[in-house]
Amino acid sequence: MARTIIPFGPQHPVLPEPIHLKLVVEDEIVKEALPAIGYVHRGLEKLADIRDYNQMIQIVERVCGICSMIHAMCYCQGLEEMMKVEAPSRAKFLRVIWSELHRMHSHLLWLGLFADAFGFEALFMQFWKIRERIMDINEATAGNRVIVSVNVVGGVRRDLSPEQCRWILKELEEVERQIKELQSTMLKDYSVCKRTKGIGVLTKEQAHELGAAGPLLRASGWAQDCRQLGYAAFPELDFSPVFHTDGDCWARGWVRFMETLQSIDLVRQAIAKLPQGELAAKVKGNPEGEIVTRVEQPRGELLYYIKANGKKNLERLRIRTPTFANVPPLLAMLPGVELADVPVVVLSIDPCISCTER
Repeated sequence: MARTIIPFGPQHPVLPEPIHLKLVVEDEIVKEALPAIGYVHRGLEKLADIRDYNQMIQIVERVCGICSMIHAMCYCQGLEEMMKVEAPSRAKFLRVIWSELHRMHSHLLWLGLFADAFGFEALFMQFWKIRERIMDINEATAGNRVIVSVNVVGGVRRDLSPEQCRWILKELEEVERQIKELQSTMLKDYSVCKRTKGIGVLTKEQAHELGAAGPLLRASGWAQDCRQLGYAAFPELDFSPVFHTDGDCWARGWVRFMETLQSIDLVRQAIAKLPQGELAAKVKGNPEGEIVTRVEQPRGELLYYIKANGKKNLERLRIRTPTFANVPPLLAMLPGVELADVPVVVLSIDPCISCTER
């Protein structure tokens, strides 16, 4: 049977990310997928040479806008460990609150795009309508909808008043109600299940061998989440990873849907246990040494390698984003699927190419 090579991307009407794949197809069935991963020289890591370590906080936030707060938290936690600085307890809880708000709006954005990928426009608009409330919370508490810039080395720069905390809890009640209204449609609707169940299966063994991260890993049966490492205030909160064993596109949607509800619960816990105290510890001198620090970004494990030599500018900054880890599992999932299902499978890993091709 004749084989056809079909270029998929870098621009596609369904996908918001410029991922580029060469699909080897036989009779509408994908036999092989070859990635064309480039390197868009945005220069974010190189800027560490000319921007001091404090200025770099605003730079790393722009690696990915959707999870900007978590990038900054990972970077600041690495420097704090290197400089032997302990962030105040209140700052750790505030970091949890803003990071989980970012996880919510990232997952809600993805749930909408996922619905759009299999043609469910009404569901797409409903998820994005709910997401607007999370964006409003970010704007009201930190001054911006996406890049909130609350982290500093040693803690945070912004606080939450009791009135703001009560308002956040009230808003999250409505967000939770609206999300649960869509649960039956997202997880049980016949059309949704037809387009996602049994499609793009990644087995538990493949997920481990190929280094999958985040919801992609957890949807294949691994209860692994970097929040279990105990950074920020997570050791003081009731948390356990959300995971599923089916390993298909539906399972990945289920994991992200349930993680959104879990993030609401984590924000409630953090607000209920929010201690009094300072927002940031005093930081003296410049960092020296090298360190690797990890956090759980909405897409998976985020890793920062920082090397410093006692000067205000870092010697080296290296960032490994979860999409980079999830490309090999994606290539293993595509062979055997129909060409029409490729956008659904690709979107199921929640690709962020701007993160990957820095």
